[in-house]
Amino acid sequence: MLSNRRHLGVDRPAGSSIVNQSGTWSPIGSDWSRMKLVTFTTGSAERVGAVDTEASMVHDITEQLEAAGASGVLGAIRHWDDLRDDVEAAVRSGAGHRMDSVSLLAPLPHPVRNIFCVGKNYSDHVKEFGRSGYDSPTRSEELPTKPIIFSKATTSVTGPYDDIDAHHGVTAELDYEGELGVIIGKGGRGIQRDDAFSHVWGYTIINDVTARDLQRDHKQWLLGKSLDTHCPMGPYAVSADEVADVGALQVETRVNGQTRQSAPVSDLIFDIPELIATISAGITLLPGDVIATGTPAGVGIGYEPPKFLTSGDVVAVSISGLGSLRNRVA
Repeated sequence: MLSNRRHLGVDRPAGSSIVNQSGTWSPIGSDWSRMKLVTFTTGSAERVGAVDTEASMVHDITEQLEAAGASGVLGAIRHWDDLRDDVEAAVRSGAGHRMDSVSLLAPLPHPVRNIFCVGKNYSDHVKEFGRSGYDSPTRSEELPTKPIIFSKATTSVTGPYDDIDAHHGVTAELDYEGELGVIIGKGGRGIQRDDAFSHVWGYTIINDVTARDLQRDHKQWLLGKSLDTHCPMGPYAVSADEVADVGALQVETRVNGQTRQSAPVSDLIFDIPELIATISAGITLLPGDVIATGTPAGVGIGYEPPKFLTSGDVVAVSISGLGSLRNRVA
């Protein structure tokens, strides 16, 4: 079994908690409407928790969910308006597990359906992808005029600290793509730009691990994007009210400690309202749907020669205020 699930660490300096949008560290304080939800285990069944980063505690809210006829983080999202007060009370109670005593899964380990993904959504990444020749023999660096939407299979989702299967014999060109994931709260079809953020429950981090040779050779991207364990997600599902300015969030990827990607979400070619409006124009978005918004420049194929991942490499994807993924290539 390819599992290297680590105990949950605290993504903050000692003695502090979450990052606010001014870039300074501040505690959650008494505003418990701001939430980081997790799916965790203590060695047995999956549980749902609300994380208090200031106290380094995860508070089990599984029973509150079950009492409301809900289960999992997905159930919490679907029934959030009804459950919020109970979740806040559970956190205030002080009872819970030390964060270093639990193991994290992806916050949505069993997504409602495939992850919606967006290709070529940062200008500099469009250019590096074009130059690589993996996108088109003409090596075009032309920016897309419409969002490029594809998907990753649900079975690609894995935890924030689990191993990434290298799939030797299937691919020899493994790459990383750090991305902001948008979690839908209120579903709908035909959502307009001006109303898009009212449909967002919150955010998470995704590493859109990619088999470049499969992506290139099969033309359609599903196979190259959907190998098992090739969608690390987490560590938290962070409620939208914790993020004052989503455009100010900084996406960073490091491989073996070397910074490869770093860009603000404001650099997206097609912003979050545009992505939601485009996808929902004819497809009904569902509570718990996840949209991976695209990756900045600095992926492996952007280098000459390409810097593909190999067994033993450690990939860390961080987004300010949302935590960090850290996955080893098996």
